[in-house]
Amino acid sequence: MTTVQAPEQLLPYLVEADGTASVTEVIAARRAELRAELGTRGAVLLRGFEVGGVDGFDQAVRALSGEPLKYSERSSPRSSIAGNVYTSTDYPPDEEIFLHNENSYQASWPRHLYFYCVTPPETLGATPLADIRRIHAAIDPAVREEFARRKWMAVRNFHPQFGVPWRSVFNTEDRPTVEAYCAERGIAVEWRGEDGLRTRTVRDAIHRHPETGEDVWFNHITLFHHSTLAEEVQEGLLELFGEDDLPSNTYYGDGGRIPDEVMDHLRACYRAETTRFDYRQDDILVIDNMLVAHGREPFTGPRKIAVAMTDLHDPSTK
Repeated sequence: MTTVQAPEQLLPYLVEADGTASVTEVIAARRAELRAELGTRGAVLLRGFEVGGVDGFDQAVRALSGEPLKYSERSSPRSSIAGNVYTSTDYPPDEEIFLHNENSYQASWPRHLYFYCVTPPETLGATPLADIRRIHAAIDPAVREEFARRKWMAVRNFHPQFGVPWRSVFNTEDRPTVEAYCAERGIAVEWRGEDGLRTRTVRDAIHRHPETGEDVWFNHITLFHHSTLAEEVQEGLLELFGEDDLPSNTYYGDGGRIPDEVMDHLRACYRAETTRFDYRQDDILVIDNMLVAHGREPFTGPRKIAVAMTDLHDPSTK
């Protein structure tokens, strides 16, 4: 195995095959080193190795991090490929998915994310990355302090026959089970109409990395805010639902509206720190979810990326 990347090039740290070992063999031989790079750089790209399809990908995940997690309290449509290996978000290929940290609106979240390129796209389709330590540092101190004081709120409205249904999000059709799940995790529940549901969740916008102790900008404030959507999508949703009933939106933790200029500033900070690479077949990208945000470019062609999540982190158990 050869590693080709200058130390100052942080995202992702590239590890290339020399043609003599499978990806699981390399992980077995250099697991401590790879995990150390992951904890320092935030993302590792394993390229050119024999993987062995989705089953081999699952074995690689287990070798580096252990058993993959089940995708719960989901915010986007995914399909299970095998066990707890899923498709990447099943949104239309012409839509961008803005950078975010997986499940940062939840009470607990995966520490590590894995992306496996089964079929690369014809054009674009990268998983852009951004170091959320650098984003935290780039945000205007007054903006940071406001969110540190007031926190942030995620409001989600589940409408019948539109978007991801609440039954899929909570993996149940039983309302008392949903209520119990939400009560345990600090989620306010409001049943609306015959089959509608609104949830409100207040979370911290800034966290400390559990291993490095660094401050990180870890939240869904930009991704869930309606102004991050493409203009025509924004207009259509606002016409259909109005602002209060949008499928998702974000506010300050006390319910106050986040000013447009603040949202513009936050998006600009993400954009300024974003890096990208073009997928090749059998690439495996590993991300420390509390160091690096990820997104998805629009694409053409038959792009197929398998995803797995590992190492559940619950900050309340610190």
